[in-house]
Amino acid sequence: GVAGAGSYGFQVPPGPLPPIQNQPIMKEGTIWMPVPPPLPNCPPGLEYLTQIDQILIHQQIELLEVLTGFETNNKYEIKNVLGQRVYFAAENTDCCTRNCCGPSRPFTLRIIDNLGHEVITLHRPLRCSSCCFPCCLQELEVQAPPGTPVGFVVQNWHACLPKFTIQDEKRMDILKIIGPCLVCSCCEDINFEVKSVDESATVGRISKQWTGLLKEAFTDADNFGITFPMDLDVKMKAVMIGACFLIDFMFFEHASDNNQRTGVWQ
Repeated sequence: GVAGAGSYGFQVPPGPLPPIQNQPIMKEGTIWMPVPPPLPNCPPGLEYLTQIDQILIHQQIELLEVLTGFETNNKYEIKNVLGQRVYFAAENTDCCTRNCCGPSRPFTLRIIDNLGHEVITLHRPLRCSSCCFPCCLQELEVQAPPGTPVGFVVQNWHACLPKFTIQDEKRMDILKIIGPCLVCSCCEDINFEVKSVDESATVGRISKQWTGLLKEAFTDADNFGITFPMDLDVKMKAVMIGACFLIDFMFFEHASDNNQRTGVWQ
């Protein structure tokens, strides 16, 4: 079960949300989520997150990468449970960095809404991810809108467990993420539990979904599901989305030498 967010904070006043005026947008066969009205104290473009407690992230399959093993920029669709596209995400990394650094590469990932506006920007610097080097572990900065930090995802040192802390813009710890001891994708989903700071209550989950034997073996195109409390601060929802992308790169992104991940055990 998922406990309520309680004191994690949310900007929307009590009572029902205003009715949505916009209809879903059709673009190249894609159904977009209706555009919510602007809300006070909510970063522009994050209004979509006030109406959902689940997110589905589908990485697009790149034919060039499948045929040649040449690493290309990752692209993702971000949808709600109705299958409506909420955002589109695209990595912006140069060719040399992608193919030399593999899944450990630094990156900028831009998240676009259905009006074409960049609403979230993710920055990952080049860091170590091995438990043998605890002084320089992974970190991800989440900006919404671009240029305005709203939170951070920080890897915590642990001998055998993937552990992360979700922080707000002031570097205050808000949530924890704890993964399984063995991150092995074999015919089942892999769950990273999102917990309160003291790790006593589960408030959400990031799940890497099993996509089938052929797709798992020959591509690094992954599917993820994220659940969080409906009343969680939209900024922290955005940071959880960023955490999902960091987890994808660390544990499920194929390197050119067929090493699948650069996680706790490199």
